Amino acid sequence: MDFKIRENRQGAQGRKALVRERAEYFRLMDQGFTNTEACRIVGINRRTGKRWRHGRQATGATAGAPPVRRPLSPDGPSRYLRESDRIHIADRLRERASIRQIAAELGRSPSTISREIRRNGVPLRKGTSRWVYRPHAAQSRADARRPRPKPGKIGQNPELCDFIQDHLARRWSPEQICQALRTRFPDRPEMHVTHETIYQALYVQGRGELRRELARALRTGRAMRRSHRQSYKRQPRMAKDMVMISERPAEAADRAIPGHWEGDLIIGKAHKSAIGTLVERSSRFVTLVHLPEGRQPTQMRDALIQAVSALPTQLRRSLTWDQGSEMHLHKDFSIATDMPVYFCDPGSPWQRGSNENTNGLLRQYFPKGTDLARYSREQLDAVAAELNSRPRKTLGWETPAERLAKLLATAS
Repeated sequence: MDFKIRENRQGAQGRKALVRERAEYFRLMDQGFTNTEACRIVGINRRTGKRWRHGRQATGATAGAPPVRRPLSPDGPSRYLRESDRIHIADRLRERASIRQIAAELGRSPSTISREIRRNGVPLRKGTSRWVYRPHAAQSRADARRPRPKPGKIGQNPELCDFIQDHLARRWSPEQICQALRTRFPDRPEMHVTHETIYQALYVQGRGELRRELARALRTGRAMRRSHRQSYKRQPRMAKDMVMISERPAEAADRAIPGHWEGDLIIGKAHKSAIGTLVERSSRFVTLVHLPEGRQPTQMRDALIQAVSALPTQLRRSLTWDQGSEMHLHKDFSIATDMPVYFCDPGSPWQRGSNENTNGLLRQYFPKGTDLARYSREQLDAVAAELNSRPRKTLGWETPAERLAKLLATAS
């Protein structure tokens, strides 16, 4: 690497622009380095690199600053079209070359060239499909459009912002909100956003389009994003008299017939309290099992028998559980309810995917570190009713209660 960190890094640089440092910083970012790594190599503070990329908002006595225009090398590959590329496009268009020919000559995708002409060209006449493309004017339009951050769609539309904030406060997920917007405002594209737009309005610093405290209403409750990591896999704790999931009827796997359930526990503070969760595989209908005295095998057996006995006979076909010791008396449960129990393989939570997803939803109501024994049966029923009346993407935006009613009506 030809770049060398300057020896004298003490004191302010004054009017001297860090041209070489900026060029090297952006080169490293294009190669996939993180902001912290690129700043360390170049010898600048990581906040400086962040300010170069995103600009700085005015706060009090501190003046704002726009993002730094990325220096482009005259040679070598670039992510963005240069002025020389735009001149080549204009020349070849006058020669009536096709879009694919121009793209091949520049080493770009044909869609890139087509999009460039539509964005930065001018229609020849109103209502025609022919475009006049002037390269220097196109370069000026592209430069004017590049600075970040841009005003967000949510911040520019008070009605959209209020709708999203109201439904976030009601604990709807961003994806559910987006679907509701399309359903309620089908002919108003200004009211349509993607779920990623909502996440960015909550998480991206400086956007300020949604109240930051609404992030606590999301499923995770996190104030900032976190990458996915491999979760801890539980080891088998019961290896006697188990019927494995491989022997479960095929009708349970295709979710066509209601009555096959997945079950698990969510654990409370200091592992001293728990709530049982049952999810019907076809409809994702949720039933919560009250365990005020604990989760010992006898307590678990009695609570499950009480919960399952309240179900109609056609909804008692099977129960799938992990290899937790709380199900040690599963044979007693099966005899009392005429409902076989199947056990997942060790470390295979995806075999109870619906239940794992539901447990994540329930953590909004029962956060980790909470004493779950303090919740009454009425409170658990209220939470289950709220979840069962919430539209689900996997059900084609029907609610679990609606889907279960349809399945039962079809079966009868």
